Amino acid sequence: AKNFDSEKDAKEFVDACLGHDFKVNSVTKKPAKKSPTAPFTTSTLQQEASLKLGFSVSRTMGVAQRLYEAGHITYMRTDSVNLSKTATDAAQAEIENAYGKEYHNFRQYKNKNSSAQEAHEAIRPTNFAAHTITGESDQEKLYQLIWKRSIASQMSEAQLERTAIKIDAPKNLEFSANGEIIKFDGFLKVYLESSIDDEDDESIDGLLPPIKEGELLSNDSVTSTERFTRPPARYVEASLVKKLEELGIGRPSTYAPTISTIQKRGYVEKGEREGVERKYKQIVLEGGSVNQVEQTEKTGSDKGKLVPTDIGRVVTEFLIQHFDQIMDYNFTASVEKEFDDIAQGLVKWTKMLKEFYGPFHDKVEDTIENSERASGERELGVDPKSGKKIIARIGRFGPMVQIGEQDDEEKPKFASIQKDQSISTITLEEALELFKFPKTIGQFEDKDVKINKGRFGPYVQIERTFVSIKEDKGDSLESMTIERAIELILEKREEDKNRIIKEFPENAEMQLLNGRYGAYLKIGKKNYKLPKDAEPAELSYEECVHISENQPKGRKKKK
Repeated sequence: AKNFDSEKDAKEFVDACLGHDFKVNSVTKKPAKKSPTAPFTTSTLQQEASLKLGFSVSRTMGVAQRLYEAGHITYMRTDSVNLSKTATDAAQAEIENAYGKEYHNFRQYKNKNSSAQEAHEAIRPTNFAAHTITGESDQEKLYQLIWKRSIASQMSEAQLERTAIKIDAPKNLEFSANGEIIKFDGFLKVYLESSIDDEDDESIDGLLPPIKEGELLSNDSVTSTERFTRPPARYVEASLVKKLEELGIGRPSTYAPTISTIQKRGYVEKGEREGVERKYKQIVLEGGSVNQVEQTEKTGSDKGKLVPTDIGRVVTEFLIQHFDQIMDYNFTASVEKEFDDIAQGLVKWTKMLKEFYGPFHDKVEDTIENSERASGERELGVDPKSGKKIIARIGRFGPMVQIGEQDDEEKPKFASIQKDQSISTITLEEALELFKFPKTIGQFEDKDVKINKGRFGPYVQIERTFVSIKEDKGDSLESMTIERAIELILEKREEDKNRIIKEFPENAEMQLLNGRYGAYLKIGKKNYKLPKDAEPAELSYEECVHISENQPKGRKKKK
């Protein structure tokens, strides 16, 4: 592919292709090899399970834990790529038995990560003869991934033939085409590693037709496509694990909890934005004429990517301001090195802790005493009606905008920021739009009916009843009438009525309800499972009390 700096240059080149003789300048064939990758470490297992199976890192570790407990795989928290002699011998026997001797090639891998402890061998099956297992769907999928990667690591290289073709083009340029064919599949018979990069590999065009040097080619079409530079891709869980390992932050046992924790605390969330359509141009030579056409593509999607939240940004800025040493990437890596020195008996753990904790404790005390509460406050401008400041900041219930300040005589007005907005990017105009709501559109049963924008979308409100306005059903804030709002309120009441199986005069907070997974007992804010043989509508108050008091204890969450 040739990049042109301007549309004019691209147009001139495509015009020059009209009537040009496209002669094959050279055809080069070279043998090539493709080698298998090392068996899984914790990090590479998390990355590959994300790419191939769509698993989150916590889901991968949960499934791997169950496989380990069932005796199907070796320990799943490891940074080693080595296999024991027992493992390599078992892999050899299975490869030769299943595929033939020519498919086996003994290998021992070296770890590229200098901080790797290698306390355990790589993640592998305990029985190489078991190509699959029977169990939960997730366990079957992850086991097969581990089995394939482990077996492939001890298999022969794939033998390829790569062909590069150069074709004469106008303006002293050349077109090129690259392809490859597999002469011997080797480890590819079992496994092909995924790429973590977002970009597709455009360097290989696949299988090329038979072609000779000096041959003239017919010109079916020539296309020049406008392309835009892209910002660095946001992290997905897999690429974040890779980066953590590169920076030496954490250990195999901490990658999944770290990524889960920043999401649970609301510092990071998985994006939901589908992206927006963008137009781009193509200059196409086809059928003896050159034309310019306009195409559309989706851009800016962050669906499934890890996106920092407003709270995450504010917390990070606060920590960098007051604890810059700890927030330095090198700090975690250096602490891990000190832990290694302690493990080897080179440093006393009490000395290491004393040197760290003394200054750290003093800094914490000083920050508590002297720092202001961080809110990420940002002034957007002035309200044209009141002349008061409009501010975007983090409030008690999340990101928000406000008109006025706490010191003003009149109480400030507040509005929640929408899910797709941020305190760091929201404009004055967007903030003013938020203050148009809540808006009273009429009355029903002598009570005000309001429409409003919430953090998770628009809704109708009457007293303490809230009904979502669903745009996929043709409703919107702009088109909402009092008549349609009443319809939605009545539908919601009917829905709630059908949800209630039974209520009890003895306790107003006790209800038997229909839920997504069947009937259940609700007392206050707590939910209780019903016995399988129970008929919900016939349960008495005393029986419900007995169910709540004798509920089986759930599995305790690990801290």
